[in-house]
Amino acid sequence: MPSDNNPTRWLTYHGSNYFRQRLLLSTLSGKPVKIVEIRSQDDEPGLQQHEANFVKLLDKLCNGSQIIINHTGTKLMYTPGTINGGTVSHDCSGDRSIGYYLESIICLAPFCKTPLQLTLHGITNGGHDPSVDTIKMVTLKWMEKFGLDEGLELTINKRGSMPNGGGEIFLRCPIVRQLNTVNMLDVGKVKKIRGLSYATRVSPAMANRIIDSCRNVLNPFLSDIYIYVDHCKGPQSGLSPGFGVTLTATTTTGIMYTSQSTADVSDQKLPEEIGKNAAYELLHEIKQGGCIDSRHQSLALLMLALGPPDIGKIKTGPLTNYTVAFLRHLKDFFQIKFKIDTQVDEVNHSQLLVLSCLGINYINISKKST
Repeated sequence: MPSDNNPTRWLTYHGSNYFRQRLLLSTLSGKPVKIVEIRSQDDEPGLQQHEANFVKLLDKLCNGSQIIINHTGTKLMYTPGTINGGTVSHDCSGDRSIGYYLESIICLAPFCKTPLQLTLHGITNGGHDPSVDTIKMVTLKWMEKFGLDEGLELTINKRGSMPNGGGEIFLRCPIVRQLNTVNMLDVGKVKKIRGLSYATRVSPAMANRIIDSCRNVLNPFLSDIYIYVDHCKGPQSGLSPGFGVTLTATTTTGIMYTSQSTADVSDQKLPEEIGKNAAYELLHEIKQGGCIDSRHQSLALLMLALGPPDIGKIKTGPLTNYTVAFLRHLKDFFQIKFKIDTQVDEVNHSQLLVLSCLGINYINISKKST
């Protein structure tokens, strides 16, 4: 059992913000973390259901981790174990989508002892978390750039919308001994837009109306636009009605931007509104510039930090608050700092950032070198 007798041994944080970041980096670095005053002043203090569920999933993936939560749930002490991987099945909580869990698990999966085969049950599309379509179409593509180019796949067996879910996904991720060094500085020009519009337990016309709305916004800018339709029926449609769309824009240099918009029973949104929101969000991501969209900034920076002892660089648009906090946590857990240079985009005169660092040469000792 972890002890609190040696306060210098623990990295201590206050509050519930950036909960996944702290547990993720604790697991990768092997440094124990203590989080106190978790919503201690709220009417319902302590960990929420999805946070406790995330801790359970982390415990399933690791061997030898030690977790202590006090009776009010306002204090958590986490001592990480070995990232085991293997075949894992988990039921996600109903208040957050599967993307909430996958965002962090994908960062851990390459460094497991054995290749990860993960089955998750719950909400596939809904809320502000990345949809499984975003992860499949964009996140996995980014992981391939860092060296996971064989055997990485995500299969959507069932879709599930809020509030009842009923979806199921399967993630297979190989293990690597070491990541690749990446330099992404050439943005290029947007050459095509692809997307997927889905509908569960509603008329298939909903998905087509979303596509028409997206095209009304995007057609004046680009002609190469294709949005697929996925109308789920029967058991594959989950337990709740819903619809939505995920869009990706790809540049001439392989850079990808993404946006998404969803609706469920409680939203009272029209399909036209969903399509318009996703299209304008994609245009906003493109306007911000850089070689990575705002949703994947922290993933790219983590992969750069864990890479070989070589200089890795990436050009981004304005950093989100989540990314700024992630940089601070990287310094706490790995003692790594990024050099940040500014540039001005000559096209739209926005400010771009070039972040560079020397990788810490993170090695997965379970993977034999070839």
